[in-house]
Amino acid sequence: MTEATRILLDESRIPHNWYNIVADLPVPPPPILHPATSRPVEPDDLMPLFPVELIDQEASAERFVLIPASVRDVYRLWRPTPLIRARRLERALGTPARIYYKYEGGSPSGSHKPNTAVPQAYYNARQGVGKLVTETGAGQWGSALAFACAQYGLECEVWMVRASYDGKPGRRSLMRAYGATVHPSPSPLTAYGAEALAHDPDSPGSLGIAISEAVETARAEPGTRYALGSLLNHVLLHQTVIGEEAIEQMAAFGEAPDMVVGCTGGGSNFAGLAFPFLREKLAGRMAPVIRAVEPAACPSLTRGVYAYDFGDAAGLTPLLKMHTLGHGFIPDPIHAGGLRYHGMSPLLSHLYELGMFEAVAMEQNDCFEAGSRFARSEGVVPAPEAAHALAEVVAEALRCRETGEEKVLLTAVCGHGHFDLDGYDRYLSGRLEDLSLPQDRIDTALAGLPSL
Repeated sequence: MTEATRILLDESRIPHNWYNIVADLPVPPPPILHPATSRPVEPDDLMPLFPVELIDQEASAERFVLIPASVRDVYRLWRPTPLIRARRLERALGTPARIYYKYEGGSPSGSHKPNTAVPQAYYNARQGVGKLVTETGAGQWGSALAFACAQYGLECEVWMVRASYDGKPGRRSLMRAYGATVHPSPSPLTAYGAEALAHDPDSPGSLGIAISEAVETARAEPGTRYALGSLLNHVLLHQTVIGEEAIEQMAAFGEAPDMVVGCTGGGSNFAGLAFPFLREKLAGRMAPVIRAVEPAACPSLTRGVYAYDFGDAAGLTPLLKMHTLGHGFIPDPIHAGGLRYHGMSPLLSHLYELGMFEAVAMEQNDCFEAGSRFARSEGVVPAPEAAHALAEVVAEALRCRETGEEKVLLTAVCGHGHFDLDGYDRYLSGRLEDLSLPQDRIDTALAGLPSL
């Protein structure tokens, strides 16, 4: 380990502030609306779900938000995370491009998700909340929140999308090891879950359904609040520790990225990496192309519409203006379970409408190919979600091989794939299918958009 690397991995380099991109936007994002009145929500409307500090962060236009000392103390378990040049991948591709990745898989739960789970648990504990409920797709968010709740003495209850509950038993075991209770979703334990099961007893579930079950529970149980792993502004805010560290680390290498690539489902990983670099781009200090990569089976940015929609399937949440496939959309059970969400973060959707970043969609076989390539050269088996970004990085690096361009490419490997080896096994044995998404399925779901 070089002296520069030792310095950059010293805990004193953990950021002291989260970065709020809203402060630097030329046009403010559209407000969240109350579904009954179609008027902007008031802080009191969100109190049954979130503690006051998170509500304040959700509406904040301050450029920097102080990270509490208690949160930084827990961050020290794994932060700062390393920035690694993928020299072996570069050689394997025969590319003149220089590839860097920010590795978030070394956190206790194995992904970037604790970056927001820890502050959410902290703020709820400070307000006297005794229990947090949530949903999870692939299980990365659920295990992160279970870990965070254990740090602050909170109960944790998780509704895990059925396709992942059945397909990724290791993730649910990890949640239970941290002390959480885990249910498959849809479940018979909530009114909406029972309704979804009555409609389709074999439902693979969706994040929209799981959110409905968690929100229903939070509203019904005193002393219980809801925690969300992506989508909302305060979640994206907490993730900016990724990009803030990466800016300092790249500078130490004497580099600035020509392209920043991240995977997108609800948007937390992508925003966490990209927002600090977008700040630098808006200020004229660097000029990277910013590119989001989503699954072709759930393409909210590239094939959805920009409209007000519910964040959950039952319509229990406020209305969010976002790129959406419709809150009733049930994605196919692809292995990148963390990207199976019908909508994109409202803040990211707003930036996409402003032309601040690009978006592409990838088939899962291409992603697992890139993930396998990365594992063989760099030694890290990436989560299927991270493999989406890697697929685009590989494609760009191969374009550089053709043109001779020496671009600097940066991505975030948002988590390891140790709980996703069944997906890799299906790919390596030729049993993994790319799942086409007919336009009529999108049109049917979009027909249920709320009218304002």
